[in-house]
Amino acid sequence: MPMNPSLLDNPKSDRIRRVADLANAKARRRSGRVLVEGPQSVREAVAHVPDAVSDLYVLSESEGADTEERSPTLAAIVDRAEQCDSIYIHRASEAVMHRISPNAQGIAAVVDMGALTSEESQVAWSDTPTIAAFWQVRDPGNAGAVIRAADAAGCDAVIFVDDCVDRFNPKVVRSTAGSLFHIPVLTMGADEMLAWCSAHGIAVVAADIYGTPGNAPRTLPDMLADRVAVGQSKAVLFGNEARGLPRQLLERVDRIVTIPIYGKAESLNLATSAAVMLFSLAMSSHMGRM
Repeated sequence: MPMNPSLLDNPKSDRIRRVADLANAKARRRSGRVLVEGPQSVREAVAHVPDAVSDLYVLSESEGADTEERSPTLAAIVDRAEQCDSIYIHRASEAVMHRISPNAQGIAAVVDMGALTSEESQVAWSDTPTIAAFWQVRDPGNAGAVIRAADAAGCDAVIFVDDCVDRFNPKVVRSTAGSLFHIPVLTMGADEMLAWCSAHGIAVVAADIYGTPGNAPRTLPDMLADRVAVGQSKAVLFGNEARGLPRQLLERVDRIVTIPIYGKAESLNLATSAAVMLFSLAMSSHMGRM
């Protein structure tokens, strides 16, 4: 849709207030919409879920000291959005863009939350899916980083298990760098996730250092050497940033795997652990098909 020729220059208007309020979870639930900030995330939303994007707000070319540097990036996003009949494009002043979000970097979009909310029945699963599951991940930056890692590693879906951060939190959306629009992110309780995996023949592999008396961990290199384990359908379950996985949950998984540490670091953080394990499994699986 062509860009609206009028300039939005009142940061106190009701329209801009409603858009800025999407940073609040209550406003997101009430409106059913989510705010997407910054060129990379907005570009991916427009490219991959254009029908879900209702409004695009872009810094006017006459505003901002570094407009010349940003203009080609923003112009490319606007050009693509103009090809979509459902996207309303608005020119905005610098004050308006800052009111919408201090992290907008000249562009922001409003996206229908319902279009991004998937059920497991809606996911196009591969023949032997790999799922990245995260129990009670609370930090928005970590949540975005693990979604991005799972997307890059070729996982079929991400599952947030039990009481996790809102996946539409602006920092989560921003930290995914657009991956939120590439990979389904589901929410389940722990019992629901375990039952669903069992019903679909998906092994649950927990990432944990110590394991339990009845389920000792094997190292990641050992698992990678097991072609059967690498090739089967699996959900890799990671724990909370501070507390890991509770023993009662570890006792119910199929196997436990630990990442060996060869240096003097005590441990790896959640995002690094997820990236190492998911990429190791992905590379081993792809090499096995060559």
